[in-house]
Amino acid sequence: MELYTPVLYLAGLALLFVLGSLATSLLVGTRRYNRAKLDSYECGIEPTPQPYGGGRFPVKYYTVAMTFIIFDVEIMFLVPWAVYFDEMAWFGLIAVVLFLFNITIAYAYEWRRGGLDWD
Repeated sequence: MELYTPVLYLAGLALLFVLGSLATSLLVGTRRYNRAKLDSYECGIEPTPQPYGGGRFPVKYYTVAMTFIIFDVEIMFLVPWAVYFDEMAWFGLIAVVLFLFNITIAYAYEWRRGGLDWD
């Protein structure tokens, strides 16, 4: 348990910092709300009226984002493997084959569900 004492102290200090910051902002911060402050910010452009329900992004947006993240993580793991291919031998090859198998399952699932269709 002695090994965890510094971690617990640091977690307690972080909690005190968060609570102190929130309390300070509530006590010191101004509470004057006006139309400009409550409007959504669109990079200096006049905000457009939103449809009833708040307006939604199409699902295609999230699909593209998740696909990018999947392939980005895949490349992040494959580059170090390619650099140290000789040193890892069979263990590295099996680990990468299992990783690529998992990624392929996710890709096939997304393709089968129609997540890659742009219609």
